Amino acid sequence: MSIQQNQEKRPQPAPDSPRKPDSPTDIKGRSWRYILKRTLREFSADKCTDLAAAMTYYAVLSIFPGLLAVVSILGIVGQGEATTRTIIELLERLGAPADALGLIEGPINQLTSGTGAGLALATGIIGAIWTASGYVRAFGRAMNTMYDVDEGRPFWKLYPVMLGVTLTLVIVVVIMMLVLILSGGFAQTLGNMIGLGDTALMVWNIAKWPVLVLLVIFMIALLYYATPNVKQPKFRWISIGALVAIIVMALATAGFGFYVANFGNYNATYGTIGGVIVLLLWIWIMNVVLLLGGEIDAEIERGRQLQAGIKAEETLQLPARDDRQCRKLNDKALGLVNDGRDLRYAYGHTDYRDR
Repeated sequence: MSIQQNQEKRPQPAPDSPRKPDSPTDIKGRSWRYILKRTLREFSADKCTDLAAAMTYYAVLSIFPGLLAVVSILGIVGQGEATTRTIIELLERLGAPADALGLIEGPINQLTSGTGAGLALATGIIGAIWTASGYVRAFGRAMNTMYDVDEGRPFWKLYPVMLGVTLTLVIVVVIMMLVLILSGGFAQTLGNMIGLGDTALMVWNIAKWPVLVLLVIFMIALLYYATPNVKQPKFRWISIGALVAIIVMALATAGFGFYVANFGNYNATYGTIGGVIVLLLWIWIMNVVLLLGGEIDAEIERGRQLQAGIKAEETLQLPARDDRQCRKLNDKALGLVNDGRDLRYAYGHTDYRDR
């Protein structure tokens, strides 16, 4: 199927068509059963485990530039070293493998121990965000596969969007780190001001975790919404796919950490690179789960369309954000075919099928 043909399937219904059920509670039981079966089938058909492997490559290239951006910003307010401790402690609480933590902790300490956070911010933040955006672009390509759409946005339109998403994610991570680092003293001071004392600190120590979970879900939902080349219905701050992803990621991290600590002896098998193998496996598992959540959201949209009577059993009926790049690539492909035909004719040979 040509690129242009693939895009031409998407003009019919508006993304926010009132015919579609708006709330998950409006989706019927039969639709949910179909969504579950279709999710499992499409997850395999889209080769999401292979896509996750490609995303792991970009994640490895992006993780330290992203941390550089976060640490540089927090270094301005004198919280660089505290950020390192907070990141490591948070990953430990989630059950991340110790070998993976060791690989992450060293480079972060080098970033925070360097002098001149302001200089690092001024000279490195743009490059760091640009490099980190490579993962976001890879995620968008994977989401395009799930929605069965080609990337049609030209360079000058695609890259600013991906950089904007990356910058938003970095800012949210900075906010999360500030919540973890500064919230205790802030809550204590506020409690003393309003006469609640230690009660305010106790309440915040409980309430901050749901707040952090909501911020993580928002980050995942933003990736699901903004990166693919499809005009989706209205942005949902908490999507079902993002909620499932964060729960499964927490369980998978804890389970993998338990396995590595008790059964997997990667250092004996791989020697000094055992920690690298553990880190790569962990990142790959997280990417597999993220793609599972994206597949869930895509199939929920299919279920909404089918329940509304929209013909989506073969292809999701969502318009592309842009198809100019697709048309350009299609014209180039057609030009190469014509050039090849002219080359064959130039040598005086005509295939019988031409007649």
